[in-house]
Amino acid sequence: MTIDPTLLTKAKTLSEALPFMRQFAGETFVIKYGGSAMGDTSIAETFARDIVLMKQVGINPVVVHGGGPQIGRMLERLKIKSEFIDGLRVTDKETVEIVEMVLSGSINKAIVRDIIEAGGMAIGLSGKDGNLIEARKLRRTKRDPDSNIEKILDLGFVGEPVAINPALFVMLEETEVIPVIAPIGVGENGETYNINADTAAGAVASALAAKKLIMLTDVCGVLDKDKKIIPELSAKQAEAMIKNGTITGGMIPKVETCLEAVRSNVEAAHILDGRMPHVLLLEIFTAGGTGTMIR
Repeated sequence: MTIDPTLLTKAKTLSEALPFMRQFAGETFVIKYGGSAMGDTSIAETFARDIVLMKQVGINPVVVHGGGPQIGRMLERLKIKSEFIDGLRVTDKETVEIVEMVLSGSINKAIVRDIIEAGGMAIGLSGKDGNLIEARKLRRTKRDPDSNIEKILDLGFVGEPVAINPALFVMLEETEVIPVIAPIGVGENGETYNINADTAAGAVASALAAKKLIMLTDVCGVLDKDKKIIPELSAKQAEAMIKNGTITGGMIPKVETCLEAVRSNVEAAHILDGRMPHVLLLEIFTAGGTGTMIR
C-alpha cells in the first residue's frame, strides 16, 4: 500500500484538510482508543490533535477508551490480586472500585487534557453519567472437559451494555465539545459494572448509527494466512475467516464487535494500528486506508 507522503503535511491545517474530509461532515465516528498508544506521550498528543481536526471539519468524534494495563498496575501497587477468565478481568467489589477510579479518573481526564491542549474542547464522562450506558452482569459458561457439563463462570462486576442513552450525545453534537467515555456501566439497582472497551464502543456506535466505528489496537489490522494485512472485508468474509481459523485469538472478539456494529446501523468498522502516527487521518485520506475495513 502506497501512502502519499504529503498527506500529513496537508493534514496540518484545516483549510488543506477540508477537501479530503468534507464528505464526512455531520457524521459521527466512534473511536475506541486503547492499547500501547495510550502509554506513548507523543502518540497520545498526535491522537488528540487528529481528534480536534476531525471536530473542526464537522465530524462528530466520540472517544471510548480502555485502560487494562493501567488498571493492572494500580491493582499491583495496592497489592490486590486479580485474575482473567477468557480474557476478562474477574472484578469483585473491591476491584471494581479501583477500575472505576482509574478509568473514570486518571485515564479519562488525561485524554480530556490532551484534547484541550491540542486546541479542542472535551468533556470526560463514564457510562454512569446520565445513565449513558445501562448494563447487566455478563454471564459466561464453560464446558467442563471431564463431566461435559456447562458451568456458569462468575466474573463478578463485569458487565455488558443493554441500553445506550443517546440524548447526551445528540446534545453535544450541536456544540464544539468532544465526549470522552470511560467504559463503566450502571445496573438497574445502581451497581457499577466494568465493561470491555471494545464492546462499549461497539454498543455506542450502534446506538448512534455512527458512520464509522474505529478500533485502535496494537496490531495493524486483520491478517490473512500469509500474515498480510487485508484492507477490506465483507461481513460474510469476516465470519468465514473466523470459522476457518484465519482470524484467531484476541482478534476474534474485536472482529465480532465490528460485525455486530455493521449489522446494527454502522456503515463501516475499521481495525487500525493505534501506534501509527496520524493513523486516523491516514485512514480517511487514503483510498485503501491503513488497516482493515469491515462493511
